Amino acid sequence: MSQKPVLDFVGDQQPVTVPADATVARAARLMKENRISALLVTEGERLAGIFTERDAVFRVIAEGRDPGVTPVSEVMTRDPLVIDPGKPFAHALHMMFEGGFRHVPVVDNGRLLGMVSARDALGPDMKEFMAELESRNHIGEILG
Repeated sequence: MSQKPVLDFVGDQQPVTVPADATVARAARLMKENRISALLVTEGERLAGIFTERDAVFRVIAEGRDPGVTPVSEVMTRDPLVIDPGKPFAHALHMMFEGGFRHVPVVDNGRLLGMVSARDALGPDMKEFMAELESRNHIGEILG
């Protein structure tokens, strides 16, 4: 799993983005609608930053800022580290561990492809676990 290229984890993902001048409230709504914990912030076509749940809590709520008027550009992480889609997923995990963050934007020659997260590492294991639970439930139904 960890030697698979990052591109395998991004697939045909449509990056969820917000312009840098959007409010934190708008960004939070997008995160809720898409059931994600981070989104990519753009200035035109360029990746300007990343906005995460942690940013919302630490840089907005804890600081008493108004999410309805605070631009995401004031509280995002600017110029985040990015990864090439051909790199092994293990490299992305190493970047996250070393940097103390959980998301890495995937960029190919300046084009934003999506984002990988530490949670992606759970994907195959989680699917296997769910299949095991389903199998046990099915066996339980058969045995009565």
